[in-house]
Amino acid sequence: MSDPDPDPEPLSTQEQERRRTAIADLFPTTPFMALLGIRFDRYEPDDVVVRLPFDERWTNDGAVYHGGVVASMLDTAGAAAAWSNHDFDRGVRASTVSMSVQYLAAAQTSDLVVQARTVRRGRALIFTEITAFDDDDREIAHALQTYRIA
Repeated sequence: MSDPDPDPEPLSTQEQERRRTAIADLFPTTPFMALLGIRFDRYEPDDVVVRLPFDERWTNDGAVYHGGVVASMLDTAGAAAAWSNHDFDRGVRASTVSMSVQYLAAAQTSDLVVQARTVRRGRALIFTEITAFDDDDREIAHALQTYRIA
């Protein structure tokens, strides 16, 4: 068995873009996100919008979203923003390092629309800012996330 090439050829610009674009197709098919039924309204470099259609299964009482569902959507949108402009030559192992959430209002009987943008990219750490809105464009929650891809 041979060791992996320590200096693999860098990916072409086209391959980098193909992989970034594939993330938007992959995220909604992962088991948890598929269960929730998320979809992308926008997927651009460092700027994404993810939508969770309203379903009373994700609520506390049939109307108001459970905070854990809101946090999951914030985390997912932040991760998508991190991947949306990622340099795949730097690696593909990823995880959320930290996320702070501020709940601002209750979202009820409304789709949850979550916008995430990349604030800064380091060597392995990506910092995102994320805001969740309801259908009336009211801010529901805000988060700062540190995401790692290496």
